[in-house]
Amino acid sequence: MQLDERKTKILQAIIRNYLETGEPVGSRTISKYTDLNLSSATIRNEMADLEELGYIVQPHTSAGRIPSDKGYRFYVDTMMEEKEREVVEMKEMLLQRQDKMEVLLKQVAKMLAQNTNYATMISAPQTHHNKVKFIQLSRVDSHQILAVIVVEGNVIKNNILPITQELSDETLLKLNILLNTHLNGLSIQEINLGMIAAMKQQAGIHSDIVSEVIDAVAEAIKADEDLRIYTSGTNNIFRYPELADQQKASELISTFEEKQVLSELVQERLADESSTGIQVYIGNETPVSSMKDCSVVTATYELEEGMRGTIGIIGPKRMDYDKVIGTLKAMQSQLDELYKGK
Repeated sequence: MQLDERKTKILQAIIRNYLETGEPVGSRTISKYTDLNLSSATIRNEMADLEELGYIVQPHTSAGRIPSDKGYRFYVDTMMEEKEREVVEMKEMLLQRQDKMEVLLKQVAKMLAQNTNYATMISAPQTHHNKVKFIQLSRVDSHQILAVIVVEGNVIKNNILPITQELSDETLLKLNILLNTHLNGLSIQEINLGMIAAMKQQAGIHSDIVSEVIDAVAEAIKADEDLRIYTSGTNNIFRYPELADQQKASELISTFEEKQVLSELVQERLADESSTGIQVYIGNETPVSSMKDCSVVTATYELEEGMRGTIGIIGPKRMDYDKVIGTLKAMQSQLDELYKGK
């Protein structure tokens, strides 16, 4: 029999309350935990129906009810469907946002190159100090569980964790509640040893799972996707005789094509989280050896949820600094608006 919305909400409230307290749950308690605004008498009738259908049972002579295996199964399946739907929606949203971002950044790099007649680069934004949004543990088989970790920016990481013995639905639910209650909204810096010890103690014989999930959370938070850098205007280098020497031009073009060195420059800029200003490197000040005859002007831009990236303009030492700095400052303020309007 398909449960209607009212019965479903009451059953979920009974199970959540029982998982938290370990005590049989009465109608008066449920009336405080649901948004149905039902009387205790109405809830008692619904609980009687749920008991008749086999979703809850009455232990001993207690007035309260506890979930049956059938009730746990319904709760787990419903929760899994909801979480899987959330994950799918997040993945779709993330893909759409990545496509949108890639188009925008390529346009920005091209526009900057056309406006300045110099070579340009822009890195895709990365989210630093991510916080946990939620964790979902589910069974793969008797020897493995899947940990889905969603962090700020809707970055999703899947981890398969080995287990020594199969976990019951109730144990999985308790571990999910334990992990999400303690970790949601925290960055890795805020997850301290005392908190971990308390969680492991509550997990009892499953403390090793808590340790592995926390390791997976740390990995998810620090493991940004490979840094993507978009460039444009490389051929503008040949406009300037001091850079058009075959060897110099070849080294510069190689730097732009391989992008590894540019990535290191970007990471250096993003490492200084307090800086969102303009940085000017002249000649040997530039941390990129192939650009020692150039000037490099960079700016850090920031979008929503702490997403930060770097814009750079590379040209001869005699570049029009006033125009370049003005252009970068304007782009810094426009990027967020452009992104939201895409």
